[in-house]
Amino acid sequence: MASKSTLNAKNLETLGAERLAQLLIEISTGDAAAKRKLRLALAGAEGPREAAREITKRLTSIAKARTFVNWQNRKPLVKDLQTQRSAIMEQIAPHDPGEALALLWRFMGLATPVFERCDDSSGTVIDIFHQACADLGEVARAAGAAPEVLARQVLDALQDNGFGQYDGLIATIAPALGPDGVAHLKTLVEELGRTPVSVPPKSEWQAVGWGSGGTRYAHEMDERARQSTVEMALKDIADVQGDVDGFIAQYDPKTRKVPKIAAEIAQRLLAAGRAGDALGFIERAEVDQARWIPPEWQEARLAVPEALDRKDEAQAFRWACFARDLSGEHLRAYLKRLPDFEDIEAEERAMAHAAAHPDLLAALAFFLNWPSLGHAARLLIDRQDEVDGDHYEFLAPAAETLAEKHPLAATVALRAMIDFTLTEGRQKRYGYAAQHLATCADLAVRIEDFGPVEPHHVYDARLKAEHGKKTGFWSRMDG
Repeated sequence: MASKSTLNAKNLETLGAERLAQLLIEISTGDAAAKRKLRLALAGAEGPREAAREITKRLTSIAKARTFVNWQNRKPLVKDLQTQRSAIMEQIAPHDPGEALALLWRFMGLATPVFERCDDSSGTVIDIFHQACADLGEVARAAGAAPEVLARQVLDALQDNGFGQYDGLIATIAPALGPDGVAHLKTLVEELGRTPVSVPPKSEWQAVGWGSGGTRYAHEMDERARQSTVEMALKDIADVQGDVDGFIAQYDPKTRKVPKIAAEIAQRLLAAGRAGDALGFIERAEVDQARWIPPEWQEARLAVPEALDRKDEAQAFRWACFARDLSGEHLRAYLKRLPDFEDIEAEERAMAHAAAHPDLLAALAFFLNWPSLGHAARLLIDRQDEVDGDHYEFLAPAAETLAEKHPLAATVALRAMIDFTLTEGRQKRYGYAAQHLATCADLAVRIEDFGPVEPHHVYDARLKAEHGKKTGFWSRMDG
């Protein structure tokens, strides 16, 4: 049983309301966040109307704040935003969803002023707004919001989406809008699409930046933003309505050939049961096999022949993906679809292909992740002259993984890093190189046959002969 002095709710109850109140006053003294939370709780005890007033006051204060928030002092802001959002959803929404919806729109309106004064490199703050954006759909549905009014609010929000806070809003709020509301939203978006930003007299042009094309003016940026808003909204609306052709229409013929875009279109056509049309978009995509290929296109390229019952074609592409990129995911999928016993032979063929791959580090990564430590060890030993010791962030963990059962291969990886460090005179790495050499000495005791690899005592003597004057390194060995 827990001691009576253990800090838990049951034990605290024994103190009584008066004593707990005194303690809360003491604890909250000098703590603004704690005081706000207590005020919110007191307001909530009076009812949702008082809680809503307290939340509104705090949202107004946050909107007016001008102090810059960096990563070091971001925590109080994050906690404050989380508290206000939670209060809206827990104290207001269950009792008055209409008021909660109004507060959520007001909360979302904080995004622009907050991000203008906040370093959110970690993405913590935007996550809170994305959650609040998701809440909008739930609360709007509970509130029974008028579809036409809600559609106008959605469009206004999308035009103020400079920080991506409203990304996904249309899909989230579509159930609350209903078919008629979505159709009305589409009408509003199309109307915006026919209403370009007015161009002021040239004497009133406001320069806001510079680029490769010269000066950028405010009205030009506003026009680009308008076009982008319309295109993205119409794509999201098409998805909600299940209108694949409407989605495709948002891309010009040239853009439809971009592999990632072609994949997005193909996946939607597949979902609509139009595999033949999907194949056309996949085949017309301009894929440069000599460069990086988007995984989305590869996934769609596999899904299309599967849907068309062209299994052999899909298998051939899986092997091609593995052969090109040493993709373990594609190889596993390929082997899984082979008859018994054929998969064993195919796996051996795959291992041989990986061992001969021109990119040594890619092959090593494949073997370590498969995992096949024996093949990884053989690769390092057979191609030891190709190991680039500059890739310490990869070779160090590889050596650690191989050390127990494959000490010779681990030694090759460690020596590559040592050689690079000393040859290039990277003094900041001398400490690591010294550790690596000491590890090599420990591993040497367990190596019965060095084979094609230089024995440790010979390697150590060569290092001293070639780099004996690098006292910064050897002094660390002496230590």
